[in-house]
Amino acid sequence: MTGLVIRVAAVGLVGYVVLLVLAWRYQERLAFPAPRMPLPAPAVLGIPDGERVTLTTVDGVRLHGWYLPPASDAPRPAPALLWFYGNMETVAAMAPVLVAWKPREIGLLAIDYRGYGESEGHATETGLYRDADAAWTWLAERADVDPERLAVYGRSLGSAVALYLATERPVRAVVLDSPFTNARAMARHHYWFLPPGLVRLSLDNLERAAGLDAPLLVVHGADDRIAPIAMGRAVAEAGHAREFLALEGSGHNDTYVVGGAAYRDRMAAFLRETLQ
Repeated sequence: MTGLVIRVAAVGLVGYVVLLVLAWRYQERLAFPAPRMPLPAPAVLGIPDGERVTLTTVDGVRLHGWYLPPASDAPRPAPALLWFYGNMETVAAMAPVLVAWKPREIGLLAIDYRGYGESEGHATETGLYRDADAAWTWLAERADVDPERLAVYGRSLGSAVALYLATERPVRAVVLDSPFTNARAMARHHYWFLPPGLVRLSLDNLERAAGLDAPLLVVHGADDRIAPIAMGRAVAEAGHAREFLALEGSGHNDTYVVGGAAYRDRMAAFLRETLQ
């Protein structure tokens, strides 16, 4: 009996070690699953004034996305919003939300990160930040956009991309939906059986929020089980958020649906207040 216990324990130990090796080696694939999806021209999805764009990062990766301009009667140059979506999302999948949530007088650029949608490459933390830099530069150089009135929006994974950009580039306002605190805290929440030192990713929203100068609005589902609302509150407190909007009855992936018009209108009002 003792021998059997030892053998079972040895097999379990070997299995655990293999799990640790795999988690170390492939954690970026786990963190950035990078769904592939064709990105049609906006007109194909009933958005006649949109533009399919291509931009290149400093390390030569070609990214694809959409630019949705301000309304034709809006003053130029106009303020604009950089939109960074969450994991398992793409620009094409987010089309209805992009159209509904964009204030009419504001331009909007949404890109597929490297490895997502039709964009080249594969996703890494450093790569996502390079993608954000390229998007900011592309948008700031447009003749119809006022580079001094740029805002960023980030949901879930996109909150880390948005906060990186907001602490590295001139940004007038930040909106975060369902932000987490950092990669290690997320690993503790979902993979409690792995040692903390195994996590190579940073994605430190708490640290970046503490260094944020721009006005901040945070939206979070009260029933979020992926990034608990306590994480959102911690990010909001670190960034001295102007407002924390808790959506009762919402989880992680249904904030747009549950928040509805109230969420959309509060975000639009916040952007108009800060980008005027």
